[in-house]
Amino acid sequence: MKKILSVVLLICLLFSVFALSGCSNKSKGSTKIVATEKQIPDLTGEWKQTNSKTDGKYQTAAISGNTIEIYWVSDNGDTKSLYWAGSFIAPTTADDPYTWDSKNDHDKTGSAMLASSDDVKTIKYQSGILSYETSALGTTTTVKLEKQK
Repeated sequence: MKKILSVVLLICLLFSVFALSGCSNKSKGSTKIVATEKQIPDLTGEWKQTNSKTDGKYQTAAISGNTIEIYWVSDNGDTKSLYWAGSFIAPTTADDPYTWDSKNDHDKTGSAMLASSDDVKTIKYQSGILSYETSALGTTTTVKLEKQK
């Protein structure tokens, strides 16, 4: 009886070894899974509005150091007017979306006729797009900007 039990266990052991090695050979095929690590986005640089409804009139933004400046642009780029000058807080993680509250630099925007008088503007970065709300004459619009190369 012990011999039969030993033979059965040996057969089960051999079967499981062959089964496991067969599974591992199948996984060595041409299918590769490449893990991509998310990078912390670098938001510094020039940005241009992608959802303007008027040709030749749009907003641009420039992020440098710990500041962001946003301009109204018209006349196909010949005219620029300051809309926002405020703080920029760079992301420290790769989380998407990333949102920060930019504090208005009233020293710069105080004398600009088309500048926002808001104390704080919430700006969001998601999937390569910066967005924020702007209001004029009782109408609020979400402006979307894409980084320029």
